[in-house]
Amino acid sequence: MAEPRIVAISQARMTSTRLPGKVLMPAAGKPLLAHHLERLGRTPGLDAVVLATTVNTTDDPVAACAEALGVTVFRGDEQDVLGRFAGAAALAGADLVVRVTADCPLIDPALVGRLIAAFLAGQADTPPLDYLSIDSTRFPRGLDAEIFSRRTLDEAATLATDPAEREHVTPYIYRRPDRFRLGTALVPDTPADPADQRWCVDEPADYALVRTMLEALLPANPGFGWQDCCKLLRDHPDWVDINRSVRQKTLH
Repeated sequence: MAEPRIVAISQARMTSTRLPGKVLMPAAGKPLLAHHLERLGRTPGLDAVVLATTVNTTDDPVAACAEALGVTVFRGDEQDVLGRFAGAAALAGADLVVRVTADCPLIDPALVGRLIAAFLAGQADTPPLDYLSIDSTRFPRGLDAEIFSRRTLDEAATLATDPAEREHVTPYIYRRPDRFRLGTALVPDTPADPADQRWCVDEPADYALVRTMLEALLPANPGFGWQDCCKLLRDHPDWVDINRSVRQKTLH
């Protein structure tokens, strides 16, 4: 049997409610989106990376940034992110889809690679895995990733009607353990310290922290991983306070 084609799809748009234009804000000489896509592209096991953005003219710069890096762009409806992912997966000929979001410029290629390997191992089970994620409660926020089969994505895109399930892509899947086989979420090999840190960019304080981290890490170690980020913040404990007051939006 042919090896599955594994495609990472990242979503990005300029009209973030809390920090508009955040994905193109600069850090260490390039936009946050470029850091995110370049790091994602180094993931072991990936066959392609696609950026899913909207058809809005406000997102032309987002598409241009990705295309300048050689990343394929799919453009779709702003509110129907699930439909956008299904369209991007079809465009890329994906068999398996890794979902990430572009507000995570510190995403760890090795960790996403671990997720892919764990999902592939679960494909040998009967029935095979349909969905697996990184346990976002056990890692700092900003490393999040999910993987699922194209068949599962297409079913969700066809059947989901709840607006929240259209906007957030995967709730249709993980809310239905009776319909889909859900894997046990991936946890760190060693405890993260502390796991309640925020390395995603939702508000100005998040941007201040992530920019500071990128500018400290990149000159010495362009291939840094999430444990290097932990060490950096152990060495600079005051930096953790930069965005401590920011609260994560929740989806129930």
